[in-house]
Amino acid sequence: MTPAVGGSDDILAAAVGDFIDRLRPVILAVPEGRDTDPERVQLELLHEARRLAAAFLCCDGRLGDRELLAFRRSFGAVEPEIAMGPLYDMRKSDVVTRDAEFIRAPSPLFLRLIEVDRSAGTAYAWTYYEASLGIAHAVVALNDEPVRDSLVALDTYRTMLLDALKQKDVKPTATEVTLESLLDELDDLVGLAPVKEEVRLIVNLTRVEKLRRDSGLPVPERSRHVVFAGNPGTGKTTVARLLSRIYGVLGVLAKGHLVETDRGGLVSGYVGQTATKVTEVVQSALDGTLFIDEAYALATESKEDFGAEAIATLLKLMEDHRDRLIVVAAGYTEKMHHFVDANPGLRSRFTKTIQFPDYSTDELVEIFRVLGEEQQYHADDQVLARLRASLDGEARGSAFGNARVVRNLFEGAVARHASRLADVAAPTREQLTTLEPGDIPKIGAAS
Repeated sequence: MTPAVGGSDDILAAAVGDFIDRLRPVILAVPEGRDTDPERVQLELLHEARRLAAAFLCCDGRLGDRELLAFRRSFGAVEPEIAMGPLYDMRKSDVVTRDAEFIRAPSPLFLRLIEVDRSAGTAYAWTYYEASLGIAHAVVALNDEPVRDSLVALDTYRTMLLDALKQKDVKPTATEVTLESLLDELDDLVGLAPVKEEVRLIVNLTRVEKLRRDSGLPVPERSRHVVFAGNPGTGKTTVARLLSRIYGVLGVLAKGHLVETDRGGLVSGYVGQTATKVTEVVQSALDGTLFIDEAYALATESKEDFGAEAIATLLKLMEDHRDRLIVVAAGYTEKMHHFVDANPGLRSRFTKTIQFPDYSTDELVEIFRVLGEEQQYHADDQVLARLRASLDGEARGSAFGNARVVRNLFEGAVARHASRLADVAAPTREQLTTLEPGDIPKIGAAS
């Protein structure tokens, strides 16, 4: 019997019910020698859900009253050990903690569904993936303010399931853009490990908050505006575009598009025109994200400058359209600290900063290789060694362009490659697609 839902606090029972309702027909459809009695299949799924819920209860180390009561309501009917008695007894015993490791590896049921999908072309394992994450998010949502450990556990669990699916080349049946496909795009970006972690934590927190809101539970007010701090060419615009699309899929933004601007797009040199420019740009970004590059340029100390007017107008519009606009302010780390401190309203709205690290030489070489793959230019080890030597010989600092340098080098290499083949009467396909060490230009050279 599917656990009953009796109120907003039964958010876990609802997720467990959904897990069972979605997987019961799956298990009955592919018994392969297993028990086909519907009641026993339901009991098996209930125990699977129980172990999953218990593991996520352990993630924050608290085992609070609300969590344990929800656990009792969802599973007490089939497990007398948790059905009654003081909550202290549940904390003192191992009734919850004995399943803490359940989410460290794919469960036998999930692995079995993967094998069925491989042979039959079905997507049963994806049903498990979605339904199990529903339980995971429900457990984390039991707390008014989820802690970082729980959000990290959500991401670790999601990644572990996706890795198992990818290893067996099991693909979902849906073709539309999904959260998983966007997170795949994020994961495919070269480097940026700490940035990817922060974005995934934002995603998990957003899903938990939506679940709480939909269930009638309180959700603390939280600003979604964010500072992206780092040197040029570290992927800030790319990640902002992905984050906006993710917010669109999650339903936070109606469109999820990105509008890019800078000081020149917001500030006018004449009295009364700056507010109009800011308003027009914000209007174009509504239901999406406004990305302000080199945002610190708005905060000047000159009384004759209109940057302060741009900031004041922007702050008002951010408040007026708090449910329809997310602003990402980007720029050099130290200068962005100055920007946020320039106005008390900025400090209160930009409460989160994501630091974008510089790329290592290995990562820059990989970016070059990926660019070549995308445009069907092959760079062998000698070419990449020449590139590596050039990058290692360049001084690194705030003026170094990171991925922008690599893109310029790649475009220069393609131009040199074309010049080299200009006098070849009938170049072969291999010649047309193969770069040579001499094609790599010096850093700073156009071609």
